Amino acid sequence: MSVPVLTIDGPSGAGKGTVSRAVAKIKGWHYLDSGSIYRALAIAAAAAKTDLQDVAAVTEVAENLQLTFVCGDELTVILDGRDITPQLGLESTGHAASIIAALPAVRRVLLQKQQDFRKPPGLVADGRDMGTVVFPDAVCKVFLTASAAKRAERRYKQLIEKGIDANLCQITHEIEERDRRDQERKAAPLAMAEDAYYIDSSTLPVGDVIAEVIKLIS
Repeated sequence: MSVPVLTIDGPSGAGKGTVSRAVAKIKGWHYLDSGSIYRALAIAAAAAKTDLQDVAAVTEVAENLQLTFVCGDELTVILDGRDITPQLGLESTGHAASIIAALPAVRRVLLQKQQDFRKPPGLVADGRDMGTVVFPDAVCKVFLTASAAKRAERRYKQLIEKGIDANLCQITHEIEERDRRDQERKAAPLAMAEDAYYIDSSTLPVGDVIAEVIKLIS
């Protein structure tokens, strides 16, 4: 019997990470944050002073990526022995990761790295193409979304609470641009799987979303 997988796909800022980590903890399953893999690659590429337009160079960095996920109350990501978690949430990192994610050669390299997270007793995978490309045979698929305005508002509050200066209009614009790139890219565009369950979290408390997902896979 294959290891069961729950996929939670959707746009940036919809709450996928919070919901996925909570569900993984409740079920005792492993957790994959595919977005952090692309963000970590963006950080690694920047550290190597790699031009993001140089596909061969970015692909080489991807092939040598050494990542470890430590999933507690929050996700800790270790890149080459160094904790890069604080850098993952930067808007510049997200912007670079979105550019990298549109490169088919890079996606091919990272596909196997993501599939290797599938281990007993199960896996909760969140991202953009978990249910459509990476784990098309997942036992349960969720598409979690929210309006761009609501996602920008949440991101703005997160940054302000961390003491980081932020501009709501700029964040909204960046989220809308990222959505456009994710939806229009040729390689594994952001799309809802035909057999996915749709949840709009714009007006739902996170606890309600978690309860709904748990109910789905139970």
